[in-house]
Amino acid sequence: MAEITAGMVKELREMTSLGMMECKKALEEAGGDLRKAEELLRIKSGAKASKAAARVAAEGVIGCYVSADGKQGALIEVNCETDFVAKNEEFLAFAKGLAETVVKTNPADVAALTAGSIDGVGIESRRQALVQKIGENISIRRFRRMQAAGKLTQYLHGVKIGVLVDVEGDAEVAKDLAMHIAFAKPQCMSKDQVDPAVVEREREILSARAKESGKPAEIVAKMVEGGIQKFLADITLLGQPFVKDDKLSIEKMLAAKKTKLTDYQFYVVGEGIEKKTTDFAAEVMAQAGLNR
Repeated sequence: MAEITAGMVKELREMTSLGMMECKKALEEAGGDLRKAEELLRIKSGAKASKAAARVAAEGVIGCYVSADGKQGALIEVNCETDFVAKNEEFLAFAKGLAETVVKTNPADVAALTAGSIDGVGIESRRQALVQKIGENISIRRFRRMQAAGKLTQYLHGVKIGVLVDVEGDAEVAKDLAMHIAFAKPQCMSKDQVDPAVVEREREILSARAKESGKPAEIVAKMVEGGIQKFLADITLLGQPFVKDDKLSIEKMLAAKKTKLTDYQFYVVGEGIEKKTTDFAAEVMAQAGLNR
């Protein structure tokens, strides 16, 4: 059997919000496979699906820029090593300048952006100068440029979350929508955009959980279908309850306000990045030939 470490238990707890012993037992039953352990806990304990966006594993900032007419905008993620540097004014200005450059020059990718310049100074030269001055590695991870059908509205939650929405209609609704996205972090705009494989995996988990109830097959089928509809509502923007009025879905709220959403984008600093952590005590014990 694979060794179940404290780090594995901690990660599973963060994914499921369940107790340490429950997570340890699930990992043991799953032979150390984190994903299988998560599925077991979701079947047996009703744990909610984990959100990748909640597992932030790197420092940095989200830069944002929208043109004066609201027709072009960009989000960009720039990473550093510590949260302290993420608050540095020069670092913040660098990220914002990059976002503006993305809007104005429309680079094909990060490499093309890095090959460009800001106010006549090469972007790579600026990056290297910041690295030398601050003393940390700085990297440009990703960006998204948007061309609006309506008008772009931006929202920055501190420096860690950035949102752009392309909306036709009420400007206040656009602002509320951007704030909702920062809070709820939808995976897709609508049900038809959800990967069928994701839906099928959820159906399997719901089916296994429903069968354990011992209820008749027709009731189990209804439970599963109800669970799928709730799952899709939870992960899709249009299906989510509006954060300011949870009696309305986003779709119904937009319809009531005669406002149309065409597109959106949000970035969370470090989303999807695996960051190596060092457990000093575990290393010492391992060197001494002891298990933690």
